[in-house]
Amino acid sequence: MKIYKAIRQDHDIQRELCKKILETSGESEERKQLWDDLKKELEVHAVAEERYFYIPLIDTDEMQEDARHGIAEHHEIDELIKEVDEADMTSAAWLAAAKKLAHQVNHHLDDEEDDYFDKARDIYSKKDAKKLADGYEKTMKEYRKGWPESLPKNQS
Repeated sequence: MKIYKAIRQDHDIQRELCKKILETSGESEERKQLWDDLKKELEVHAVAEERYFYIPLIDTDEMQEDARHGIAEHHEIDELIKEVDEADMTSAAWLAAAKKLAHQVNHHLDDEEDDYFDKARDIYSKKDAKKLADGYEKTMKEYRKGWPESLPKNQS
């Protein structure tokens, strides 16, 4: 598998979780579980994607700006996650923040799939794309298993 397919599979999970969470209401167990699942997927994905997709692209003239933009969007998503976390799950503010987050996530995923992946294919060889996918998938598995403690930002 190449890095693009590995990332796209996780994008599908994120899109589905965003859709489902916006269909919930109140402080239900379903909403709590979906929120935990979405948070985990977004946080783990950002770390692995930066390491195995964006960071190697920063050194290229062709994609440096796109890579920086993608990483910046991850930070925007982190801030929106905090906003959702800080809101009362039963309030309209929580749903508004969750909608804002879902919109930003979908925008980010579309940028990658509709633009960045095509550009990266001109930079990464097939062998590189396979090697990056291997590292990405291994990291995703490890970080999902130990989330949230497994993430670098949560290690002491």
